[in-house]
Amino acid sequence: MSPPAAFWLLLLFAVRSCKGLYPGSEEGWQVYSTASDPDGRCVCTVVAPARNLCKRDPRSRQLRILTEQNVSQSMEVVDLRTSRDLQYVRDSEPLLRGVDGRLHTHVANPYSLTTRGLQELKGQMSQLRPLLSVVEQYRLDLQTLAALRLELLNLSVVLTAIQEEIGAYDYEELQRRVLLLETRLHGCMNKLGCGRLTAVSTPITVRASGSRFGSWMTDAMIPSSDSRVWSMDGYYKGRRVLEYRTMGDFTKGQNFVQHQLPHPWAGTGHVVYNGSLYYNKHQSNILVQYHFRSRSVMLQRSLSGAGYNNTFPYSWGGSSDIDLMADEMGLWAVYTSIPNAGNIMVSRLDSRSLEVLRSWDTGFPKRSAGEAFMICGTLYVTNSHLAGAKVHFAYHTNSSTYEYTDIPFHNQYSHISMMDYNPRERALYTWNNGHQVLYNVTLFHVIRSDG
Repeated sequence: MSPPAAFWLLLLFAVRSCKGLYPGSEEGWQVYSTASDPDGRCVCTVVAPARNLCKRDPRSRQLRILTEQNVSQSMEVVDLRTSRDLQYVRDSEPLLRGVDGRLHTHVANPYSLTTRGLQELKGQMSQLRPLLSVVEQYRLDLQTLAALRLELLNLSVVLTAIQEEIGAYDYEELQRRVLLLETRLHGCMNKLGCGRLTAVSTPITVRASGSRFGSWMTDAMIPSSDSRVWSMDGYYKGRRVLEYRTMGDFTKGQNFVQHQLPHPWAGTGHVVYNGSLYYNKHQSNILVQYHFRSRSVMLQRSLSGAGYNNTFPYSWGGSSDIDLMADEMGLWAVYTSIPNAGNIMVSRLDSRSLEVLRSWDTGFPKRSAGEAFMICGTLYVTNSHLAGAKVHFAYHTNSSTYEYTDIPFHNQYSHISMMDYNPRERALYTWNNGHQVLYNVTLFHVIRSDG
């Protein structure tokens, strides 16, 4: 049964209103791709915020600000400071009265003021000078208390408005409704099968780190609750892999562990799939599976006939002969060989044995490709790794056919040395001249029908 019309309208609203496409965002609805249903209505893949059901309400910001002020602690500080300063004023009161009396005397009889008396009066005035800062602090404290009073009044208005909106519904009922909506949205996502690439978003620079060449990625298969990020700097004889706990930690360069690979890598065509790193062993066509949890090599297998050591790289070089990648269909190897005259070969791999399940000859010369990535069993090839690049060739493995495309994207830093699609997040990960950059993709979907 198809969702009701109101549901599609909700999704249409999300398509029009949601602009944040950054994976891992905690606020707002996340829209990762757009599509059309059989009747031509717009729908989209939507992920609801995982935490804080009322966070999108702008009024919640007022509540958060008030909470973060830590009112009780602020009042304690004011109370302590007031008690201290009040004691200082009491101790200074006799001196203040004495100065006041002498001033009155000298005003009544100016000739009574001697040089020594004037020096003594100046000294007493110097002792009283700290009273100015005490009085100023009192003034600031009064302003703080007035602001707090205003915030409390605003809070009362906000809570009253929220209470009127909620009416008879309690929090549990609202939570149940939100969870039901999330279930329906995820049901919509499950209906969105594989699609054809139609657009690439503007770039999102996540971080600037490392050398000109490298690769970074998240796991293409594991559940979304695991948000680890891996980074591998360089393309030649590298062994060090940095594992960050979250995307936020990666952007800040903190909370990471280091893996030292037993065999060095070649190129930047690595992929993390189901908890393991798959990469090309240096100066060979051997594929290596390194398991992160056990910190050990699980498997090695030669990719028969595949060129290596800059025999058939992408146009940018960098020992990029063998490019491993993953999409909705599984694990892939993109490479070429002498019998294939340098044309790109696409092979579907068994992730458990690294055996080639099936191969396709695309007919596209690999040295003419800037970079390539797989989406839904289709290989997409860019015309360059430099500025002005676009996706201009697609090979469909399901039909063994190809087409020329014209899908532009902004190559912001003008030298892409790694570009891979992550099916779990529906985003392109790129290493661009020492910058780690994300692109979100728009796919055209044919929605599966339940009959």
